Amino acid sequence: MAKKNVLDTLYERGFIGQTVYEDDMRKLLDSESVPFYVGFDPTADSLHIGHYIPVMAMAHMQRAGHKPIALIGGGTAMVGDPSGRTDMRQMMTKETIAHNVECFRKQLSRFVTFSGDNAAIMVNNADWLLGLNYIDFLREVGAYFSVNKMLTSDCFKTRMEKGLSFLEFNYMPMQAYDFLVLYRKYGCKLEIGGNDQWSNILAGADLIRRFERTDAYAMTFKLLLTSEGKKMGKTAKGALWLDGGKTAPYEFYQYFRNVEDVKVAECMKLLTFMELDEIEDLTKHCDERINEAKKRLAYEVTKLIHGEEAADEAEKQAAAAFGGAAENMPSVNIGAPGDVPVADIMTMAGVAVSKSEARRLIDGGGVKINDVKVAGATDTLDKYTDKKEFVLHKGKKVHLRVLLK
Repeated sequence: MAKKNVLDTLYERGFIGQTVYEDDMRKLLDSESVPFYVGFDPTADSLHIGHYIPVMAMAHMQRAGHKPIALIGGGTAMVGDPSGRTDMRQMMTKETIAHNVECFRKQLSRFVTFSGDNAAIMVNNADWLLGLNYIDFLREVGAYFSVNKMLTSDCFKTRMEKGLSFLEFNYMPMQAYDFLVLYRKYGCKLEIGGNDQWSNILAGADLIRRFERTDAYAMTFKLLLTSEGKKMGKTAKGALWLDGGKTAPYEFYQYFRNVEDVKVAECMKLLTFMELDEIEDLTKHCDERINEAKKRLAYEVTKLIHGEEAADEAEKQAAAAFGGAAENMPSVNIGAPGDVPVADIMTMAGVAVSKSEARRLIDGGGVKINDVKVAGATDTLDKYTDKKEFVLHKGKKVHLRVLLK
């Protein structure tokens, strides 16, 4: 039986958004092990769920026999990608970028294999960008870029009203140059990434075709969006990080346990390695049975990112929070006296981002201490319990065991 082309796998699972010269790329992926790359700018000390789809695509590509190159943008991060932004990114120091690069190295090593015949490699574009002579770069690369064409790209058009800095304007040629360097050093013929990177990726493939007179390819993937078209992965505390120290495995589990019903099958296809037949079987019902599918989704994604032990613990904590033993419930220790307002307790426990939000939740009737609804926004904790341990409920989905020091 003929080996399955990885493009078919990616299409079946709903990854692919855009491609260029797809027929030729399909033949190439059928005929040889293709070096390909995806870039990650280290603008934080952890990857987040928005990075996860390209990472999973890397894994599928490697499983199909192709060679991943994980490019960490230690150089481009010093400029800042304007894609998907309405304002300029905050400038970071070289030391901060170096720290973030090391964090990314550790996280990416959990998802792709760095040994074997088609072992992944990791590179940092600071190695070639920081030493560039600007005049030489302009002469070598700049001549291949049309300013008029660049200004029609979405990544620049969205910034024109508020002002696009010349610093950011250099980002596209720099990313395109990355692709050229990787082609020259490793024979890299394909760049992949999120749909919001289409203009940048296409520029790199075009630069190779113009400069080297050879074929290069681009492929982007759909972004993880809610049914309203907003990016998934935003929580009350901010981004949904892959670092367990920034987003606890239980919080991560709960996020996917509570995704919209209509998004469960899509998330399973994109974020897990579950077989398509099983996904179809688990998600074919549009009633309360979808909850079992959500539990499976939450478990599988948490296991992939945090490991089986953390996923088992998160599953146990979730079961406890919804009617199980309190000792198995997620817990937090707070240094607070009993006469502190419940709204303060909520912010200290991390279930509300501010006291004003906590008071709004209380006024809306969505907060309980143990089984008693908190009636007033300024009520203190001792009105509801004199114990050093209690369960704080926020709505129907957040249940937290609180221990007072």
